[in-house]
Amino acid sequence: MKRDTEIWLRYAEENIRSAEVLCESGLYNPSLQNTQQAVEKCLKAVLIEKGAGLIKTHSIRELAGRLEELGVSHGLSDDDMDLLDSIYLPSKYPVMSVLPDFMPDATICMHCIRIAKNVYEAHPFRIVTPLVVMAEAD
Repeated sequence: MKRDTEIWLRYAEENIRSAEVLCESGLYNPSLQNTQQAVEKCLKAVLIEKGAGLIKTHSIRELAGRLEELGVSHGLSDDDMDLLDSIYLPSKYPVMSVLPDFMPDATICMHCIRIAKNVYEAHPFRIVTPLVVMAEAD
C-alpha cells in the first residue's frame, strides 16, 4: 500500500470513530460531518492507490464516478451518495441543520456511520481490522 493511501485511511478511521463519539454525545451535526469526511477520505485513498492522484472535490458522487471510470467498485448507492453530498456544505456553516429537510438524530447518524464503515471496510488494502458497529439507536 502506498504511504499516502495509508495516511488517508488512518484519517478516515479517525473520522469514523469521532462520528461515533459525537453521536453518543448527542452532537449529531458534527457526527454527520465526520461520516461524510470519512467516506470522502476513503474514496480519495482508493484513487491515490490506483494512481489517479488526488481529486480536489468534496462531492462523494464525483469521487465515486471517478472510481467507476477506473473500474473500481465503491459500494455506495445513489441514495447514500445523495445523503452524504447533502451533508458537506451545510455542516460547515451555521445553517439550521446539516440535513435540509429535517433535524438529524441518532438514527440518521447511525445510518451514516454504517455507510462510512462499509466504504472503509470494502477496500482490500484497508489497514486495520473491521470497525465495530455501535449498538443501534433506540
